[in-house]
Amino acid sequence: MSAEEILVYAVRLGKNFCLYFDDDDELECDALCKEKTLHRVLRNVNSQLLVVRPDLNAAAFEDVTDQEMQSGKGMHFKIHFYKTTTPSAGMPVAFSVKVEDKSYYMCCEKECGEMIVRFKEGEVPEEIPDESNIIFFKTTFSSCCSKAFKFEYSLERGMFLAFEEDGYLRKLTLKKLPKDEVDETMKISLRKFSRNENPNL
Repeated sequence: MSAEEILVYAVRLGKNFCLYFDDDDELECDALCKEKTLHRVLRNVNSQLLVVRPDLNAAAFEDVTDQEMQSGKGMHFKIHFYKTTTPSAGMPVAFSVKVEDKSYYMCCEKECGEMIVRFKEGEVPEEIPDESNIIFFKTTFSSCCSKAFKFEYSLERGMFLAFEEDGYLRKLTLKKLPKDEVDETMKISLRKFSRNENPNL
């Protein structure tokens, strides 16, 4: 009976829960690789749909008719799921939407000391080699509400997608969640709009 030599490397978790191998300088942080894409509309607690209007540089939850929803202008999202080695942080996802035959992806940027949600023209990458301002961690909203979700911004832990009242608009924003509190403005439901898609996904 012969014994095989098995190399074992010590590992550590770095910033943003990336996996590093201590004994090999050639190895990099685990890349996020796109696993699947689902087509969904995003609803808030008031059953309003998220609508993106790039011409106004705005995204807000609005009351939408069935006919408007079928046309899908700025409200039919692709949710891109990425493979991860740290599922405890939540499922890494990115969002994109098509408006007037152009694709836009959701990202977050700091402006005047405040985090702002933006939609920029372009495609979501197949692989993300390092931390990214387009990734959100998807988790269930609460233990008693498994069909609704909250989305935590990967680069600012404790900050979640939410809506805030701005006049007659319910604008999409990032909001800090106080510890052990429930905030209904962060509750987002994902609804299928494609008849051809597997309803179990």
